[in-house]
Amino acid sequence: MRLRRTELHKRVNGALKLRFECEGLTSYAGLELMRRFFQQCGLFRRVRESLERWIPRSDYGASRLVILVIAMLISGGRRVRHLLHLRNDPVVARTCGLQALPTPRSVGRWLGSFDHAGVEALSRFNERIAADGLRHVGVTRLTIDIDGSVISTGLQVEGAQRGFNPHHRKVPSYYPITAYEAQSGMVLRVQNRPGNIHDGKASLPFLRELFEQIDRTCGRMVEEYRMDGAFFRRDVLDLLDERGAEYVIKVPFFPWLGLKQKVANRQSWQRVDGTVSCFETRQWLEPWRRTVRIVIYRRRVAHESAKNFQLDLFDPNDGHYEYTAIVTNRTIGGPNLWWLMCGRGVHEKVYGELKNGFAFDSVPTQRYEGNSAWQMLSVLAFNLVRLFQMSSTAPSRNGNRKRRTLRVFESIQTLRFELFNRAGLLLRPSGRATLDVGNNHVVRQRFSNTARCLDQAA
Repeated sequence: MRLRRTELHKRVNGALKLRFECEGLTSYAGLELMRRFFQQCGLFRRVRESLERWIPRSDYGASRLVILVIAMLISGGRRVRHLLHLRNDPVVARTCGLQALPTPRSVGRWLGSFDHAGVEALSRFNERIAADGLRHVGVTRLTIDIDGSVISTGLQVEGAQRGFNPHHRKVPSYYPITAYEAQSGMVLRVQNRPGNIHDGKASLPFLRELFEQIDRTCGRMVEEYRMDGAFFRRDVLDLLDERGAEYVIKVPFFPWLGLKQKVANRQSWQRVDGTVSCFETRQWLEPWRRTVRIVIYRRRVAHESAKNFQLDLFDPNDGHYEYTAIVTNRTIGGPNLWWLMCGRGVHEKVYGELKNGFAFDSVPTQRYEGNSAWQMLSVLAFNLVRLFQMSSTAPSRNGNRKRRTLRVFESIQTLRFELFNRAGLLLRPSGRATLDVGNNHVVRQRFSNTARCLDQAA
């Protein structure tokens, strides 16, 4: 039935008068469901038992400040000063168990007083949260992506150095490295580093600590690691072989490898899909005194690219190609290996969500340990949101050759729009605290389904 225009249109005579008086209003009604999840998984108790001995003390309670920063990151805050926008919000106060929120200056001083022991305590706590996610999904094989990312800083920030910063070459930066488990969608480990280090060489201590973490929290499982060309090093391969782990690592076209001549002499290629083909070779690396299996891929593109000019391998009559080489100790064929390596791109999307959604790239203090603690809290917020979805509305799905996540996760932007950042009114009819989020059918269905799933998971 069509409605008349007079039933659809509404006249607006002027601007609304603003008033700032009503008590009980909240802009983050969905955080109440997150608080229920925190209570269900015993987060408050676990934070208190695991962290209060190691992290800086505060009149507000160190464990409550940890929950407050996590709640601020989940709700969309990117700077410590954004705490001012959460003042007098009753749901935020209930979530972190405080009657009055601290000032940004108090939280900034608290972050700035972190030391190495406090950062390590946050890292150990994240280990337990990530292990909960692995057990919840029930993975039997760990597919771990290792990669670093650049965070630009100010000129006076402690520990920041000029190094690999492709967009701002003269700006000091951090170069944190993370380990991401692809099938559970959890960030297993993060370590902050100065910006002037080599990603591959500096990864050896990180990998050893990751091995110890897996042994502590997961036991021995089949492990496969996916890395980019910076990790194509003899010491990295030796360490992975000693671990007994499987690996898939991109190979730069170094002249001493002789890959360019092999590509130029190759006549037949195995088809992967409509645009990609491959061949494999066993290559003796004289400087490393070892033989490795290398699979070389070419992908047809419709234009000349930088890789074409770098390799100078293409024939104009045959079109233009981009070339990729992968070293592996796995026995699967070239086509399946291609799709396995393509799945590593999800790690870049995780970095994007960490930076854009959880303020991973913010630099709240001038001290190295304080900024490292902020990165840990950002990763904790990310993992807790993933664990919240596992316990509520994230449906299961089958894995594939790319090792995609075994649950369908929503981005934090979607969760904020549909759930977390919903306006509400905290009332007390008959003396019982009640949260009213409005009479919208879609919102009511989303809140009710999430609350029911949390109750069933309890």
